[in-house]
Amino acid sequence: MATQEQKDAFAIIETGGKQYRVAAGDVITVEKLSAGGAGEQAIFDKVLLVESGGGTEIGAPYLAGRSVSGSVVVSGRAKKVTVIRYKQKSRYFKKRGHRQPFTKVKIEKIS
Repeated sequence: MATQEQKDAFAIIETGGKQYRVAAGDVITVEKLSAGGAGEQAIFDKVLLVESGGGTEIGAPYLAGRSVSGSVVVSGRAKKVTVIRYKQKSRYFKKRGHRQPFTKVKIEKIS
């Protein structure tokens, strides 16, 4: 059973150029990871902050020796976004679609 200190612990990690606040048990959607298969282990080494019952650790910019691990739930592509460019007087029309790849990760442990 998890103690109260472990339940309240959270971390701020950086991946894919974005920052995420995570705690054990969270499922987050991040930019596509190279470890893409379902069930594979994902380790995030860029930890900016760790908050636990014992106190707060802040990195400058990252915390050495700290990591957040999780397992890949699913990899896929997001819903299609349609981009349209149009210039009325020259009858210029361009329509493109884009689907951003993503990975869903279930956070298991902050260490």
